[in-house]
Amino acid sequence: MGRTVLVAGVSRYLGGRFARILAADPAVSKVIGVDVVPPSEDIGETDFVRADVRNPVIAKIIERSGVDTVVHLNVITTPTGAGGRVSMKEINVIGTMQLLAACQKAPGVRRLVVKSSAGVYGSSPRDPAMFTEDMGAKVLPRTGWGKDSVEVEGYVRGFSRRRPDVGVVQLRFADVIGPAARTSWTDYFSLPVLPTVFGFDPRLQFVHEDDGLEALRVATTGESGGVFNVVGDGVVLLSQAARLAGRPTLPIPETAGGALGRVMRRFGVVDLTGEQLRLLRYGRVLDTTRMREILGFRPRYTTREAFEDFVRGRRLSGPFSADVVEMVERRALAGIGRVLTTVRNRE
Repeated sequence: MGRTVLVAGVSRYLGGRFARILAADPAVSKVIGVDVVPPSEDIGETDFVRADVRNPVIAKIIERSGVDTVVHLNVITTPTGAGGRVSMKEINVIGTMQLLAACQKAPGVRRLVVKSSAGVYGSSPRDPAMFTEDMGAKVLPRTGWGKDSVEVEGYVRGFSRRRPDVGVVQLRFADVIGPAARTSWTDYFSLPVLPTVFGFDPRLQFVHEDDGLEALRVATTGESGGVFNVVGDGVVLLSQAARLAGRPTLPIPETAGGALGRVMRRFGVVDLTGEQLRLLRYGRVLDTTRMREILGFRPRYTTREAFEDFVRGRRLSGPFSADVVEMVERRALAGIGRVLTTVRNRE
């Protein structure tokens, strides 16, 4: 018999795609998708149950369905998508507490997979060159989903101590990007002009949406436990990303970043949170040794390749795009070559 998996957060893009992938996996017998609203896209052979993880009824669903594996994808990163910061915190923190309480009461649960975030590391000028899973934030996130992720991981560690018989996996995802995923970062890089922080060119990392889904599948069907960073190899500078997307940049003073973020959120342009603004200053880089050697997962896409696939999928272009710059460079070199040839012939 294969595993019976409950996926919390199945109505969101990654949750729906992941449920469909699991339902087709021969190692899985049954997939139960849970969310407060029905999925808008096909979730394959997944059985959908309309329920709120903040409600204790989730315990009855786990018990009656014989669930042995729980995958928690219901941690939200954007307040706008959750109906505001208060609602977002309720879903992230209270929802996690209720789900873990339900898992603790269910003797049949043997594996728990939680999609966490690299936001737990924060972003500050004191950061190391690369974060390993054993490192903590030099400056703890004080607001938003970064703070929520820190609290969620604390509750998961407490659950792990109370239920040592359950294999627990926490995946600290870098920012997800790709041709179909929509996040605050994909919205940001789709702006006609990218606001940046004057004097900063941070190192950024991304995980391709397909790699993120595969990492979740490996964690769900495998046996390894622990905390793992999930990110594509390498880095891309913000200036490089802007060039790849064909976007000009608009440097703004560091002190004006907060006001700019509030204005952009108010008008629905992009949900530029405080965490993102700090990342636009200091960046963040993750070590992937444990992901490869213990979890046994190797991404198909590097950070740059993931970003390039996003650019192709969204058909982003502009006067500063890489292909246009390359064409101009070729023409300029060809022109210089003709001039040099003319000079040599005259000599």
